[in-house]
Amino acid sequence: MLMSNVDHPPRILFLYGSLRERSYSRLLAEEAARIIEGFGAEVRFFDPRELPIYGSVPDTHPKVQELRELSQWSEGQVWSSPELHGQVSGIMKNQIDWIPLSIGAVRPTQGRTLAVMQVSGGSQSFNAVNTLRLLGRWMRMFTIPNQSSVAKAYQEFNEDGTMKDSDYRDRVIDVMEELYKFTLLLRDKVDYLCDRHSERKAEAAKQMREIA
Repeated sequence: MLMSNVDHPPRILFLYGSLRERSYSRLLAEEAARIIEGFGAEVRFFDPRELPIYGSVPDTHPKVQELRELSQWSEGQVWSSPELHGQVSGIMKNQIDWIPLSIGAVRPTQGRTLAVMQVSGGSQSFNAVNTLRLLGRWMRMFTIPNQSSVAKAYQEFNEDGTMKDSDYRDRVIDVMEELYKFTLLLRDKVDYLCDRHSERKAEAAKQMREIA
């Protein structure tokens, strides 16, 4: 039995990268959310509609504040993007851009676990998930080893939006199971794992200046 000092269900935030009415990146995220809820997680979604382009409004904009509060609430995140022109979508990148590495003394993403997923209209590709991994590392997140890339996504979902039984869905189950386990293992050890020599040194120097 896994021992932990935290007794609430793992808190998982889902971000998706398309505004289309039948968005396959959203449908993939919703399928993944149902799966990880089955493992015992609590899930929330951020709706990217009406989120302004990064830098076009003050940080106090309600949608920006909603996104940042959800990020701070989360212990793990799932990023699901379509691949457009060989990269993540602008909708996906805009959400990540609005979540800074730090807000004062608060770090909205540092120490969170992360799973990355993508959908594409053609053959299987890994361009979007590779970029999401890079972004996750930049945001100081613990990105799990497994990932999901769904090719020809238009063939992989039922009319009601659920995912068809397939090897692709099996991989999504694998990814969510791994995310759930990593989140349980790491969430109450974040302060220890993210304690850095350089930051301790900078804090000590700041305190010395204040004393002087």
